[in-house]
Amino acid sequence: MRNNTDPLSSPVDACPLGERSPRLFNLLTLARQNLFRSADAVFTNELGYSGTQIVALFALKGEEGCQLKDLGRALQLKNSAVTGLVARMEENELIERGQSRHDARAGSLRLSPKGREVLAVALPLLDSLNTQLKEGFSEEELAIVARFLIHASRLRFVQDLHHSTTPQE
Repeated sequence: MRNNTDPLSSPVDACPLGERSPRLFNLLTLARQNLFRSADAVFTNELGYSGTQIVALFALKGEEGCQLKDLGRALQLKNSAVTGLVARMEENELIERGQSRHDARAGSLRLSPKGREVLAVALPLLDSLNTQLKEGFSEEELAIVARFLIHASRLRFVQDLHHSTTPQE
């Protein structure tokens, strides 16, 4: 049964379901889903574009002229998802396709003037989201959270060989 009280009201009782140790993987999953859903609603309501399109604009700003595969890598999306995203962004006149300077067979993606305008309006919204996210935490606490998230973003899990499910002979 779920506890309806604030799960993080006390630093000692930071486990929402009363476990002794926080289930970090689960908490990260829940946090990611909530943050993306909430941010998507803000961007959609305020700008008329999905959060994914806004994040893609920020990625393209940093890699002007990149190829679809590069955008997919930056956003951690599969090729089919990137193709659909780019088609919607092109339809919304947020980006322009061109020919790659490095490979005549490949296309490149650039921000359109409208895409640059949307980015300019999105930046203060993103700043507001970050401010809300940091509320109630000291700079020292935020440094630890940032260090943990950077660690998690670089982590590659290894299989625990002691609990292997291979049959024994």
